Amino acid sequence: MFHRIKAAIAVAVVCLLPFGAAAEGVLKVPDGNRNVEQPAIPGASTRRTKAGRTTFDAKYDKVHDLLANDKRLMSKIKSTASAYGIDPIHIIGAIVGEHTYNVDAYDRLQSYYVKAAAYAGDSFRFDYDGEKIDEFVDRPQFADCDRAKGSYLLWSCRERIWETTFRGRVVGGKSFPDNRFSAVFFQPFFAGQTFGLGQINPLTALMMTDDVARVSGYPRLDENDAADVYNAIMDPDISLAYMAASIRRSIDAYRRIAHMDISGNPGITATLYNIGNPDQRAAALAARNRGAASPAWPEENYYGWLVNDRIRELRALL
Repeated sequence: MFHRIKAAIAVAVVCLLPFGAAAEGVLKVPDGNRNVEQPAIPGASTRRTKAGRTTFDAKYDKVHDLLANDKRLMSKIKSTASAYGIDPIHIIGAIVGEHTYNVDAYDRLQSYYVKAAAYAGDSFRFDYDGEKIDEFVDRPQFADCDRAKGSYLLWSCRERIWETTFRGRVVGGKSFPDNRFSAVFFQPFFAGQTFGLGQINPLTALMMTDDVARVSGYPRLDENDAADVYNAIMDPDISLAYMAASIRRSIDAYRRIAHMDISGNPGITATLYNIGNPDQRAAALAARNRGAASPAWPEENYYGWLVNDRIRELRALL
């Protein structure tokens, strides 16, 4: 019998369970959308789309065509999903969401490889205002994180310390921006930038590197080798593994923490892929449902809503 997990525990030790493994008291989240109408699309996404002189519908059609016409890509998606014990529709949903709302899809998978190669020789590093990331996380405020086991818990802890201790504050005479950890330290080109087929940010890749090394055999990433991190998130083969690992983590977090099985709702996994922090969100949902007469279900955002709304078209790709 799983014990109820207190809301104060934001990050739990999440193991990669076999897909579909039964757990006592786990509720299956219904398929489809909880919202009748699509939730509001952020202004930044709308502005990017207008700047590209296109529309969301046109971008959706383009990424759908990429998936429909590239058998090699679809084969890679299926094999990667199988390795991580997830339905490939979850990877498809994340790709569709990213390329509909965040970037425009290339016409061919080969274009992603070419783009990745263009960054392979670039020399850049993760830092802020001259302070390298390894120097920053060596500050005493992060000492407790060193006891975390595995890359996911280590970087989740460091992100949490950033939010509670450094974000928007002056620490040791140095002022830090009121912005996300990933935007301040891990995006050397401009804040908000993500790359590749999965549009993964470097901090997420560092969190998932142990999972990907264990399941797919790719070398572990090091925060001191920014070029290698960018290669991982831009190379389509490696990027798919990081996508799958991230989705697997979300599914397992909701099973273990919120006692809910979201594996049958691609709109929810797509939402979590978009907004991140599945452990904290699962903990908040568990707290909300504690003692409730009937469960509150996780809800999709605008991004996940599209995936569920077009689920028949997307499943047909498989």
